[in-house]
Amino acid sequence: MSVLALLTQGDAVSRCVAALLLLMSVASWVVILWKAWLLRGGTHDVVRSIAAFWQSPSLAAAEQKLIAFDRVRLVGPAVAALQRMAADTANTTLGTSGDRSQRLTRALRDALHGALRRLQGGQILLATVGATAPFVGLLGTVWGIHQALAGIAGQAGGFTIDRVAGPVGEALVMTALGLAVAIPAVLSYNVFGRVIGRIEAELEGFAHDLLGLFGESPSAAAPLPPARPMPVAAPVQA
Repeated sequence: MSVLALLTQGDAVSRCVAALLLLMSVASWVVILWKAWLLRGGTHDVVRSIAAFWQSPSLAAAEQKLIAFDRVRLVGPAVAALQRMAADTANTTLGTSGDRSQRLTRALRDALHGALRRLQGGQILLATVGATAPFVGLLGTVWGIHQALAGIAGQAGGFTIDRVAGPVGEALVMTALGLAVAIPAVLSYNVFGRVIGRIEAELEGFAHDLLGLFGESPSAAAPLPPARPMPVAAPVQA
């Protein structure tokens, strides 16, 4: 029995279960296709973007280079944060006050979190569909078997295998539909999770390198003055 037949011929519970499985399948496939497009380059684009940045003579040239390599804007927000810090020299707000290293850490953290939110988008939906779709299908199966047996018990003529096989077989379709919805979601969640983990490691390393290179304030970079020798007290005459 198809999903359309379950929606048209089943009772209210069967229709709700079939409609829910159909909705979960459509939502998960939309997320799968979107994330496949977003992560189509994997870590390759991120590695190339980071290499292009370090090969640039200035921040402005690096930002221009990233247009060609950073297609989904994962590395660009960190470079844009550096540009904003270079242009903002007036300490007029709480966000621009404080040590340069602290301000750069906050700017890079915000840029990194923004990129990670884009990468993690849809993962919760895939995990939820993969975990719940089999149980939703099982609920439809149990309800279908219950309804089939109740209908057979109310018919005259006694119990025969022909009367049980058809309704029970139709009810078991719900379990198959639940698995058909859950398996692509689980596989996609695992594959995307591995790719996201590698990209996250690259972005964290890049942010750490930027902090080490641009994070020192002039006062912190200046050498400390030599320590003055402590005066030696004169011996007390007896």
